[in-house]
Amino acid sequence: MRIKESAENYLETILILKNRLGQVRSIDIVNEMNFTKPSVSVAMKHFRENNYITMDEFGYISLTDKGLKIAERIYERHLVLTKCLVALGVDEKVAKEDACAIEHVISEQSFAKLKEHIHKHK
Repeated sequence: MRIKESAENYLETILILKNRLGQVRSIDIVNEMNFTKPSVSVAMKHFRENNYITMDEFGYISLTDKGLKIAERIYERHLVLTKCLVALGVDEKVAKEDACAIEHVISEQSFAKLKEHIHKHK
């Protein structure tokens, strides 16, 4: 199933915050993504309804298996693409920004071949 880029960004951000902070609440997402509280609240409601996240009684957010699968796929793309661009001489800040855009549109086939190439030429 293909989801929108904005949804992929939210799920990836939840994964990154979980790794960094241990626990994630909506306010953490607000601060990380510079979005409004109402926007994040609406998105989290949508993700709960579509089984991408769960939220406990204290407001802590966890990715479901479905949400985690998407978040990990996007985050892996981000890391690999950033590493590749930096290796080509792109400034790290620019490489991260470009990787964030490319990660959502690159095909599975192209990404797999790029990843294969990188591993062969470490």
